[in-house]
This record gives sequence, structure tokens and C-alpha cells, in this order.
Amino acid sequence: MNIYADNAATTKMSSTAIEAMLPYMSEIYGNPSSLHTIGQNANEALYSARERIAACLGCSASEITFTSGGSEADNQAIVSAAELGARKGKKHIISTAFEHHAVLHALKKLEKQGYEVTLLDVHENGLVTAEQVQNAIREDTCLVTVMYANNEIGTIQPIAEIGAVCREQGVLFHTDAVQAAGHLAIHVAEQNIDMLSLSAHKFHGPKGVGVLYAKKGIRLATLIEGGAQERGRRAGTENIPAIMGMAAALEDAVRNMDQNTAKLTALRDQLINGISEIPHCALNGDRTSRLPANVSFCFEGIEGESLLLLLDHKGVAASSGSACTSGSLDPSHVLLAIGRPHEVAHGSLRLTLSEENTAEEAAYIIEAVKDVVSYLRSVSPVWRDLQTGKRQYVIA
Repeated sequence: MNIYADNAATTKMSSTAIEAMLPYMSEIYGNPSSLHTIGQNANEALYSARERIAACLGCSASEITFTSGGSEADNQAIVSAAELGARKGKKHIISTAFEHHAVLHALKKLEKQGYEVTLLDVHENGLVTAEQVQNAIREDTCLVTVMYANNEIGTIQPIAEIGAVCREQGVLFHTDAVQAAGHLAIHVAEQNIDMLSLSAHKFHGPKGVGVLYAKKGIRLATLIEGGAQERGRRAGTENIPAIMGMAAALEDAVRNMDQNTAKLTALRDQLINGISEIPHCALNGDRTSRLPANVSFCFEGIEGESLLLLLDHKGVAASSGSACTSGSLDPSHVLLAIGRPHEVAHGSLRLTLSEENTAEEAAYIIEAVKDVVSYLRSVSPVWRDLQTGKRQYVIA
């Protein structure tokens, strides 16, 4: 049995997205900036995609900018807010300790340019609160950026409440919604969101394309210089096939969200209940305030890379955390942020499902994880020390 359980890293493209892309590779192939009919046909498609995506987010088409994905959108949002703040003498930014590195690295770069960054602590359950944001806002705060849902442990943040605090204080609010878009309801106006990032390949669209929503009136900084595409916000000929695939995939995800959520939540809970039977393991993040398809565990006495390789041998494709940091030997900054010790954070597993997964597959995953953890512990000197009392268990 081969089971793909790494959908937070990327999803399989849907037939809906593929079919939506095909005409724009062979028939409507013009450059949307060209004035001739072939080009203008492509431009009409581009505008229709912008309107359709805007409808899914609760905004207007003019507030949508197409990007190469979530990382670029995050960077453009943060740099734009920072530049706007600097013009007013405001150079303080608030975020959290467990953001995606697209956010954290952008903030590090701004710190070198004289900005001050406050990273809020994350509670053990993987949540931050609007009260934490409220208490951190200062007169010189120009931006609050808090992810909608965490990419590793799946916890869903109180975005509307945080946005309301920012709106009341006159501070721009950005959310990295890469893991949330297509899986959780989004309405930027009702949730007090000023800027939002998403990426198509997280909801069965193509890779290499995403969106930055920016509320009307926010002047975006230009990261890529060149032509006047995207109303001067991002140079470069738009990738029409990918954009059309993204629009179709997002509409499909929003249309089927309730049905998919019910199925995925049941599968998620099946996995959590089954894996929790393993001694000395711990669920990472809140039990219920988490993405419908996300399961994240730490296992004491084992090493995560070996766990993944042996699961792969059993036909289960999983991960230990973000695919963007899979080459790093350091433990996950997300797990450290919620208080997991280094030695426990190294033994982590993330399973992320799609609506194509089944209860039979979930049952197989549970048994595979139990078998692999048992085997790895049987050959682990650390586990032997724990059992003999030379070391103390961290996870009860």
C-alpha cells in the first residue's frame, strides 16, 4: 500500500485545475500585456481569475496581486508594511516565534535595517491570543503578522480577534494563510485582515503561483523590477495557465469545504486516537483548534529521520515538519516554540491528509507508526537508558 500523507508540503494537482490550465497552454496563449486580440483574450482570462479568487476571499479584484507563491507574497507584504511604517517613523513589527521561515527570515533582514521585531511566545497548545497582540502593540508598531494556521502543528489562530485589535489600534495586519486557504473559511473584510498570502499548491493547484491580497489603499513595495504587470506591483509576464489552475482549484476547494472538512476531521481524529496509544508520545498543538487534516506527534527515544525513512519503506509518505527546512539538522523551531525539548523535538512526525485518503489508509498508518516506533526504540540506547532509569522521561 502506498499512502501520501504529506499534503502540507504539497498536494496532488486536481483534474479540475489541470483541465482549467490546458486551454491556456495551447489556445489562449497570448501575453496579457499585448494589445492584439490574442493577447487581450489572455488578459480577459487573467481578469476573470482575479475576480473569481477575490470572490473566494471576500475582497475586490483590484486587491489581488499574483505572485510566485506564498513566500514571495509574505515577503512583499512585510516589506511593504515596513516601508509604509518607516515613512511615519514607525519601525516596530510584531509576529510570533513559530511563523514560517518566509516570515521570520524577512523579519531578520528588516532587523538588520534598523527595525525592531517582537516575537510573541506561543502557548504549549500552539496558540497565541489577541490579548498578547494587544499588550505588545506600541505607538511605533507598523505591522502585526500572524499566520492563520501553523504549517507544522496545524493550530488555527484567532485571526478575526487579532485583526480587530489591530484595526482598533490603526496597525496593519497581515496573515500567512498558505495552510488555511482552501481548507478554512476566509473573508478578509469580516476578519479584519489587511494583507493575506496564499499558495496554489496547498489546495490542489499548480506549484509556483500564489496570491497577495492587499486592502485598497495599501501601497505595495515592488520586489521585482521590470514591466508594469500587476498594476506595477510585480514585474514579469503573468503565468496565465497556472493562475487559471489556481482559480479553479480554490473555487473547487471552497465549494466542497464543508464536505471535505467533515471527512478529514474524522480521519484526523482516527489517527490521533490510534497513535496516542503509543507510550511516551505527545500530540503537538491543540486537540481541536487545528486544521482538519493535520496530525503532529513527538515520540520519546527515537530520531525523526529514521522514522520517516522506515515509514516510507512501508509505503507511507510523511514528514517531520516543514518541507522548507527538511535539510536542516536542527530541531523544528515550531516545536521548540511550544516548549518541546531538543531531544523530543528531534523525534517528530507530521501527517497531513487530503480528501483522497480513506479510513482504511488511516488504520494502516496507525499500525505502521506503531511498528516503526517500536522497532526504533528496540535499537535505541537512549530508550534503553529511559527504561532502566538512567534518564528521566520527558513525555509521561
